Order: sequence, then C-alpha cells, then structure tokens
Amino acid sequence: MKRVRINKGKVGLVFRKGDYKRTISTGTHWLSLGETILKYDLSKAFYPSVSTDVLLQDEALKSLLYVVEVKDNELVLMFENQNFKGVLTSGRHLFWKGLVDYGFTYVDLSKIYITENVDKALFNNYEVSRYIRAFEVAAYEKAVLIVDDVYVKTLGSGTYRFWRNDTTIKIAKADMRQLQLEIAGQELLTKDKATIRINFYTQYKVTDVEKALLENKDYEKQLYVLLQLAIRGFVGTYTLDELLENKENIAQAVFETVKTEAEKLGVKVLNTGIRDVILTGDMRDIMNQVLVAQKRAQANVITRREETASTRSLLNTAKLMDENEMLFKLKEMEYVEKIADKIGEITVAGNGNVVSQLKEIFSGK
Repeated sequence: MKRVRINKGKVGLVFRKGDYKRTISTGTHWLSLGETILKYDLSKAFYPSVSTDVLLQDEALKSLLYVVEVKDNELVLMFENQNFKGVLTSGRHLFWKGLVDYGFTYVDLSKIYITENVDKALFNNYEVSRYIRAFEVAAYEKAVLIVDDVYVKTLGSGTYRFWRNDTTIKIAKADMRQLQLEIAGQELLTKDKATIRINFYTQYKVTDVEKALLENKDYEKQLYVLLQLAIRGFVGTYTLDELLENKENIAQAVFETVKTEAEKLGVKVLNTGIRDVILTGDMRDIMNQVLVAQKRAQANVITRREETASTRSLLNTAKLMDENEMLFKLKEMEYVEKIADKIGEITVAGNGNVVSQLKEIFSGK
C-alpha cells in the first residue's frame, strides 16, 4: 500500500498498469500495489495523457469537467472569472470545475453577421480580430454591401464587422459630398482651325448610390468622357473670336447637354464653367499682332476725331472773331498775356494791329 496526498486546488487520476481506474480529490488516499497517480492543477486546462473518450466514460470524472466541443465551423470565446482568456478552435477542450469560473460563448463561423453577444472591446483583441472582417464607411460616404457577388443592402456611415469565412464580402463606397471634376489642358480645334487648350470644370454630387456603383463602372470616368465630348462638340462650331466672346454660353450649353446623361450615372451636375482658354505659341503671337493692329487703328481713329474737332473749333472761333471786333481785341490781349509769361520785354507800335505786329516779331520779319 502507498499513501498519497492531494492538496487543495489539485486532483489526481489513478492508473493501474496504464489503465485509468478512478479520480481522487483533496485529502489523503491509499494506493494499491501497482497503482500510480497523475496530479493535475484545477486552475489550468486539462490535457490528459490518455484518450479523453476513455476518461469521459467515468461519470464521476466527467462531472468534474467542462467539456467544450468545438465544430469545424465554430469558434468558442473562453472567459475566466468573466475576463476574456482566449479563443478555442475546432476540437475537444477540457477544463476543471470548482476553482475557476469559466464562461464559453459559441460563434457560428458559417454565417457572416455577428449576432452573438460579444463585447465590442474584444473586436480589437488580436485573437478575436483575426477572425473578423471590418469595413469603415466615413460620415460623408455611403456604401453598397455585396455578398458572393449579390447586392444585399446600402450602408450608411459607421464601422461594419463580419465573421471571416469562405463567403466573399465586398463593399463599394461613394463620396456623397459636393465634388469637383476638372478637365485640364484639353486641346481642341475651333471652327476656323485655331488650336486652343481649354481648362474646364464641373461640380457634381452623387444622388443614387446603387445606380452609380452597381449599374455603372467608374462613374467618375464616364462623367469625364461625357464632358470631353460635349466640349468638343460645341467648341468645333465656334470661331476663335466667337468662342472668346461666348464662353459662358458654351459652358451653359455643355451643362444642359451633360446633366441628363449624368442622371443615368446616378450623378447630378450642379455647375459647369470654362476656367481658361489658352492659345498655343503661334496662335498667341498672331493674336497679339491682331490686338496691336486693332489698338493702333482705334488710336488713329481717335486722333483723327480729335483733330477734326479741334479744327472745327478753330473755324468757329475765327468766324466769331471776324464778326465781332471786341472779341478780336480780347484775343489780342490773350496772346499778349501768354507771351508776357515767356518774354521779359516786348515793344509794339500803337498803330492798332497788335496781332499782326506780334506775328512779324515772332516770324523774324
């Protein structure tokens, strides 16, 4: 006979010639000849050295254990004293009762939605997060949920989590804010074959998420092409001068043309405009020459107009002086006053015709 003692927090399994016989708990026990004992800590998981199927045939031993069976498509979240401890994968797991308060939450991985009562704080735990797919939809976005290439529903802003399995999950997002699309440096030919570059812009907003993301591929690129074609169509019907004079009209025409087609993309066009019309090198030089010639011609017209007005004014003055002797005398005095500002001393005879004498003095005669 052999005496053994099992301390608190321990349990012993008795074997005879390698075969399991019984379980002994806290206290002093006697073992028969040929019997051996294996001691286990009740605070730790039970990993037996023999088949669990054999051990669980003993109802007394089975009553001392939590037997956790995890299927291939399952996970079990294990808690010790209400604190998360780890994740149990497929297989059989044994834990001792009595000392530690265990809790187990079963998760069905064959579905995608997280319907189990799982604390959100665990989603950031690595052991749990590696079994989860997470998608972020910003406050200014909407998204469509596609499961196994089938549209399911439209998602608003928030964080969405799904169990990770063989099911394919995709999320396509669209920005719901007012957006701006620019067509920069678009080279075009006008009606009179002038080569120009146009910088064009449009402001738009996604109004139908399903239509934009599901019924159309790359709706932004399609909108870009629609604008390109519309601009080309209108610019080609104007000469360069007409184009420069009617930029706003062209932008409005493009807006009216594109807005209906844009609705088919799930997009509403809010505004369009031509930012810049840029002339190429040769065309810029020619336009500068034309502008200079126009300004010179305008300057010549103004000069001729002023000369004509001045001559007409002189003629009217001469007529008045001829008809009014007093006015003639006043004009004589005006000339004398102007000359006096320039010359220190002037001598004239008093025979009457001061203007004639002044003319003789300044002409050198």
